[in-house]
Amino acid sequence: MATVDTAPLSEGHATTTDSPLGTSRQKGRRRTGHLKDVPPTRELREKLRDHCRQVAAKLDPSHVLTKDDLEEVTRQILNELHQPEGYLGWVMVVLSSEFWRSQVAIVPPERRLLLLPHCLKHAEGCPADYDQFGLDCEKCGACSIADFRQQAEELGYKVLVAEGSPIVLKIIISGYIDAIVGVACLNVLEKSIDKVLLAGIPCMAVPLLSSDCRNTSVDEDWVKDMIQVRQEATESRTPTYLHLLRASQNLFKHEELGRLAPRLREQKLTSSTSNGKVDAGSQQNGFAEKPVLFTNPIAGTEALAHDFLAKGGKYARPFITLAAYDAMTGAKGVAPDGDKHLADIPDAVRRVALSIETFHKASLVHDDIEDDDDFRYGEPSIHRRYGIPTAVNVGDYLIGLGYRLVSREVGTLGGEVAGEILDRLADAHLRLSEGQGAELLWRDAGDKQLSPLDALQIYALKTAPAFEAALLCGLRCAGPLGDRATPMKQFAKHLGIAFQILNDLKDWHGDQDNKLAAGLDTLGGRPTVLWALALESLDDAKRQELQDLVASNALPAERVEQVQRLYQDAGIFEKAHRLVDKYQERAESIADQTEPKSLRRLLYYMIDMVLERPTEPEKIVVMPTLPS
Repeated sequence: MATVDTAPLSEGHATTTDSPLGTSRQKGRRRTGHLKDVPPTRELREKLRDHCRQVAAKLDPSHVLTKDDLEEVTRQILNELHQPEGYLGWVMVVLSSEFWRSQVAIVPPERRLLLLPHCLKHAEGCPADYDQFGLDCEKCGACSIADFRQQAEELGYKVLVAEGSPIVLKIIISGYIDAIVGVACLNVLEKSIDKVLLAGIPCMAVPLLSSDCRNTSVDEDWVKDMIQVRQEATESRTPTYLHLLRASQNLFKHEELGRLAPRLREQKLTSSTSNGKVDAGSQQNGFAEKPVLFTNPIAGTEALAHDFLAKGGKYARPFITLAAYDAMTGAKGVAPDGDKHLADIPDAVRRVALSIETFHKASLVHDDIEDDDDFRYGEPSIHRRYGIPTAVNVGDYLIGLGYRLVSREVGTLGGEVAGEILDRLADAHLRLSEGQGAELLWRDAGDKQLSPLDALQIYALKTAPAFEAALLCGLRCAGPLGDRATPMKQFAKHLGIAFQILNDLKDWHGDQDNKLAAGLDTLGGRPTVLWALALESLDDAKRQELQDLVASNALPAERVEQVQRLYQDAGIFEKAHRLVDKYQERAESIADQTEPKSLRRLLYYMIDMVLERPTEPEKIVVMPTLPS
């Protein structure tokens, strides 16, 4: 079994190393609250912006600009102008906007998104309501939102009044827009800057003048200038992952999925209340569905599997496969005109990428059963809708489909390549099952003792193999792995462990896709690293209190609140974050030594894409009361 190191990093630990561009990459988390001051006068803001514009004109747009590159250049600007470090965040945003100005300018307005914050509205008396996309502005003229919106829409912009990067990234990948211009506070901009920069998405932003989220203000003429920015052409453009991100999403659209994985049997799912019968398994916790009717019952499993395969998720794993192949075959897909080269990716490689997701989706179906989870992608989970037997069968079907997608490409890939890919998929499948099995055995055992090392070993088995398979299979499609296999396995292990720890932390926030309440992993008896760190850190009395809470019959919300208190008293959340730092740094140290540069850049992007950090929980998300 893989060994893992649980010794946390010291507070504030940070190192630098050479990035693929010859600049520095910051290691570990840093405290940034004191670096988000807004220059107080318009004169100073204009002075800093003008200097950023001069500096940006000298930067090479054909190279990827990372957050650490931005910080390094910004510190030089502040030193040259004798300005305090507190302006660092604000100047980084302005410098980034000036770097991207010419590339945003060549994108037609109808292919741009204007993103506005709801906090620009007046807190009192605003007539607008919220829909699934954010604030549905009434254009009453009471605030600047309506003015900006009208100006942008007249030019052809799509406009969204909301905050948060997930919905924006989803819109971008969907293919409707190619550039973002926006207004936001520095806190929001800091969370999104890594993803936007590394993905190579042209973007500009004007920071709000305060971050109090109520009746805030902005340099309005800066926003109007940003909306109006136009330019006919630019000589050099920055590489982008946007085309490959879209390609991975497109694999699961109806037409492309049907082409790459043709259905053997035509079947449409319909629902009816005519017979009044619903499977007992689908009625648990009130999730009764209308019965599914099939004109051809044999086709039912295939229909359910394809429907679930195409539903939800970030499709990070198939993206990794496609991007790894591209990185080793000339990196044409990340070129500014990469969309023209996507046709060069063979269908065999697309099917390998598709197979990675079928295994992942199969594991989700089975995992939801084993953990008795109610939701997946914001909807009742498969076993809640159709019963456990059907869900088990759908998961099994997806596993078979994954192997078939690769095995039938022997003629294209060659027997040796196809055999090696199948072997890696089988190895990942076995290790995933071992990790999940260890988790289930621990969950069902009477003794809930668990060391951090035990928890991290389970993570190394359960989570890392999928990242490893996605990366190595993509590389193998491009050519022999050689001595690259071992470091890539280590990279995937460190990335997977860090990802799973962050997933444990995310459980304390709830989310809109899967778990709609916080603390469900703890109440469900999952062997998380948070639990293990708590057992290691608490004294005997509090350790016993923790164990009693999990076994208690008290209301779930009360139990979760008390568990959180114990975790916070022992500093468990911060210890977990420091463990993420350690494994992230180990992944980065491998990326630092990786050649070619196109693959190195992909590894850096994987780290920032996968390791999206939640903030430390501030309040409990109240658990919903499910109907009996």
